[in-house]
Amino acid sequence: MATITKPSKSFWIISVLALLWNAIGVLAYLGQSFMTDDMKSLIPADQLKLIENTPSWVTAAFAVAVWFGLLGCILLLARKKLAHKVFIISLLGVLVQTGYTFFMTNAIEVYGNTGLIQPILTILISFYLVFFAKKCENSGILA
Repeated sequence: MATITKPSKSFWIISVLALLWNAIGVLAYLGQSFMTDDMKSLIPADQLKLIENTPSWVTAAFAVAVWFGLLGCILLLARKKLAHKVFIISLLGVLVQTGYTFFMTNAIEVYGNTGLIQPILTILISFYLVFFAKKCENSGILA
C-alpha cells in the first residue's frame, strides 16, 4: 500500500486558487455560450465578429479546457491521482483553442498586443497545473 503524504499549506492555497481560476474560466465559457442580444450589443463589432465566427470545434475545445480544468481542481482538492490526467486533457483544450485564436484568426489585430496576456497566462497556468499535479502524485499527496 502506498504511503499518503500530508499536503502542505501551499498545496491547499495553490489548489484553491486553481479552483477559483478555473471557475472563472467556466463562467467565461458560459457567458460566451449563452450571450444575449443585449450583451452582444455591448461588444465592439470586430470582436463580436470573431466570437460569432468561431467554429464549433473551437467552442468544444473551450468547453473541454474549462470543464476539465474545474474537474481537475476538484480532484486535486480530493487528493486523487486522476487530477493529473484530467489536467492534461484541459491543457489540450487550451492549446487547441488558443492555437486557433493565434494562428487562424486576426485576434491579435482586433484585441491588440494586450489581448495576448490572458491566453498566454492561461497556457502557462495550464502547464503549471499539469506539472503540479504530477509533482503531488510523485510525492504521495495524491492517491
